Amino acid sequence: MPRLRLTRYGWLCAAALTASTLFYSTGGAAQDNYLQSNYPQSNYPQGNYQLPTLSTGSSTASSEETRLGRAWLRQFRAQAPQWQDPIVHHYLDRLVARLAPHSHINGIDTITVMVDSASLNAFAVPGGVIGVNAGLFAFAEDEGAFASVVAHELGHIAQRHYARGTARAEQTQIPAMAAMLAGMIMAASGAGDAGIAAAMGSQAALLQDRLTYSRRYEEEADRVGLQALAAAGYDPDAMVRMLRQMQHMARLQGGTPPEFLLTHPISENRLSDTQARAAQLDVPDSRHSDTLYDMMRGRALLHIHANDPQQAVTRMRQENADDAAIVYLDALIAARNGHTDQALQTLDRLARAHPDYTALPASAAQVALEERRFEDAIERSQHLLRLMPGYLPAQLILAEAQLQRDPSAAFDLLRDIAAKHPESPQAFSLLAEAAGRSNHSGWGHLARAEYLQLTGRVDRGIRQLDIARDAAKQENDTRVLGRIEQRREAFIQYREALETF
Repeated sequence: MPRLRLTRYGWLCAAALTASTLFYSTGGAAQDNYLQSNYPQSNYPQGNYQLPTLSTGSSTASSEETRLGRAWLRQFRAQAPQWQDPIVHHYLDRLVARLAPHSHINGIDTITVMVDSASLNAFAVPGGVIGVNAGLFAFAEDEGAFASVVAHELGHIAQRHYARGTARAEQTQIPAMAAMLAGMIMAASGAGDAGIAAAMGSQAALLQDRLTYSRRYEEEADRVGLQALAAAGYDPDAMVRMLRQMQHMARLQGGTPPEFLLTHPISENRLSDTQARAAQLDVPDSRHSDTLYDMMRGRALLHIHANDPQQAVTRMRQENADDAAIVYLDALIAARNGHTDQALQTLDRLARAHPDYTALPASAAQVALEERRFEDAIERSQHLLRLMPGYLPAQLILAEAQLQRDPSAAFDLLRDIAAKHPESPQAFSLLAEAAGRSNHSGWGHLARAEYLQLTGRVDRGIRQLDIARDAAKQENDTRVLGRIEQRREAFIQYREALETF
């Protein structure tokens, strides 16, 4: 893989460049009953937002933006730690899917990635890639605050900020994206804030034009984000609260605030403008329950405080989390401490009390899987899938459990999952294992090749395709052979995109 070459000017571009694209393609995932009943879709607020008319007339990402964004994501996966939690990931996907239609985003196939970092950050990349740190869940104390960050990023897409920014400086497009990649990787490793801040401080004069545009873009994204928040049933004042909290955090941390605040500067003018516009919006069907969000936040805090889970409980209590979410967190901790029966009983009780929260029975199935109670995990996930067909967390739990009991059934299920979620490294990793255990060697090597290219190791993926071709010939599997040749051409295109960086 080509190595990144990071210049000081590249760092400056990364710090000043406001990310542009966000929206998630839900694929085959079914909607959660809770989301269907609690996220109204018809409440578009009225008002003049005084936003510019774009020359393109569309917020659709170009094919080049999509190509570069996919290449960026593959390199990011190869080098930055990801937070693998399908239950929280599904929650994030559904939240984005609920907000996106109200942001007037059209025709963008997007992908979300969760970063294993406790720092406050969220980012969007050209081509529809959105990243959220575990630390954003920890920082945002309610769902409205968390949603306001997502809605703000959607505003960048709606206003085509990346395209408008690079139109002013076309030759900085690739260096800026490459530097942004390096910055995100350093930040995920805990070294990003100081590096970006030092670069900005040393050559601030070179950034004046870019920062002017960055501040303008932030204000525009706030305005579109406020509209999306209100239309989705959130109190738009949540964005004001979030901005105030981040501004306070920036003051406390002085010259080295979180990387999110370096790329999303907060000024008094921006805060005043947001507050005034939020006050003008009417939200007749505002959502009030934060229970599900609190549960997902509990999972994030437990992940961050894995070595001292009680810190997660203490923080949830101090910040007035919903009682059901604290009970849920206690159950997850009990499971980690080996009290499986107690945990399952608590989760089952919560599921009966909150039947619309699919995360609860999914969590119980996951606990059973992690304790190697495979039959119980299979039964629980199958029951949930009868109620919610296509619910990805339950599908993945079922597939992992079936790997231990019925690899052929796991293979069939995982082929379907991979077909519906072609950008999921986890699905292809499990498919490769299931194929190997069920004597489908050609499929196994093909799935392994897909996993490699999705995680930025395209050259190794191409070599794996050669192995897959030989195995498929031995098995006389013409279907797999045809698929391998199709994918070879795509892999070569992926490699060319990677070489851009």
